[in-house]
Amino acid sequence: MAITSSAKKAIRVAKRKRVFNLRRKNEIEKQIKAFRRLVTAKNKAEAEKVIPQLYKALDKAVKTKYLKANTSARLKSRAMKALAKIGK
Repeated sequence: MAITSSAKKAIRVAKRKRVFNLRRKNEIEKQIKAFRRLVTAKNKAEAEKVIPQLYKALDKAVKTKYLKANTSARLKSRAMKALAKIGK
């Protein structure tokens, strides 16, 4: 159990940040899952409509420092690569 006042505050802050981080994580996972489902179904038109939402979720995660910029860039790159494979 925390003893000092700063440690108690740190616990409160971590608890609050956890809620935001879980919300951010769930949004990213939801968008990636929807995109992958469309890619495996080879539904290119619908997958292209999901891309902006996926990008938005990833960009917000970087902005709030939930993800690193390179991680976001890698996920975006892989998404576009998967989308390009459908066209062949």
